[in-house]
Amino acid sequence: MQVEPFTFSSFMTNCYLCHDQGEAVLVDASCETEAECEQVMNTVEEHDLEVRHLLLTHAHVDHIFGCRFFEKQFGQRFQAHEAAVPFIERAEEQATAFGVEVDPPSVPTTHLAAGDAISFGDVTLEVLYTPGHSPDSISFVHRPSRQALTGDVLFQNSIGRTQGLPETSRAQLLNSITETLLPLGDDVAIYPGHGPPTTIGQERAQNPFVQEALRA
Repeated sequence: MQVEPFTFSSFMTNCYLCHDQGEAVLVDASCETEAECEQVMNTVEEHDLEVRHLLLTHAHVDHIFGCRFFEKQFGQRFQAHEAAVPFIERAEEQATAFGVEVDPPSVPTTHLAAGDAISFGDVTLEVLYTPGHSPDSISFVHRPSRQALTGDVLFQNSIGRTQGLPETSRAQLLNSITETLLPLGDDVAIYPGHGPPTTIGQERAQNPFVQEALRA
């Protein structure tokens, strides 16, 4: 699985185009401007990709800026956890709280849960439920290539924010990391919602929040 990363908006939020055998999925449309959306489209065209699925790790406003644009481009809705629905329904309220604007995406009609499979090319992504930063947080793992997209759960030397946001739980977040992500294996590459890629092994060894949780 090839992973094409982009970093968009003043929130510096990552968007990923994952592809294999001419088919692709788009994860977290964080592009805030049309020019940013066009960067993704240029990569789709460069690789001559058919985008099979539009996916959200969670529906905080910085991850959904470009959703409406890609819904129109590809004639499909984003798929997300069922708990994302209230956040999408309140997308404009989220945007106002952060002093930004958003064209709200459609409410998802395909809800993803732990154990679901997303297929494209010869790749099948497994859905993991990883709440804590938000109640709708999910991650996507491709075990054969040892790669995972984790949204705002686990970052390089940090973890997702659990203060100043609704419906967060630090205890739940740390449990998602220690019980769901760390067992994937130290060699698994992590593509997070913010910041550079990392690995499970690097975060097990160096991330102070992970080490604190493991000691507890």
